[in-house]
Amino acid sequence: MEIQDFIASIAELFEDTDANDLTADTRFKELAEWSSLIALSIIAMVDEEYDVALKGDDIRKSNTIQDLFNIVKENA
Repeated sequence: MEIQDFIASIAELFEDTDANDLTADTRFKELAEWSSLIALSIIAMVDEEYDVALKGDDIRKSNTIQDLFNIVKENA
């Protein structure tokens, strides 16, 4: 599992944000299009692509894409 692949998967969920603007240090909840629907989409994507069950608390505790990636990697 590579961080760049994870960022690419996250980028697909943010339709109005340029994928090139997303990095491991991006504070995803500060993006203009952040919503509870995208949070659910992240949970579903992680479950489908990485077979890891993220919880709402995991997203609440995460600030950056790297934080999310670390949780997924620890539980993969």
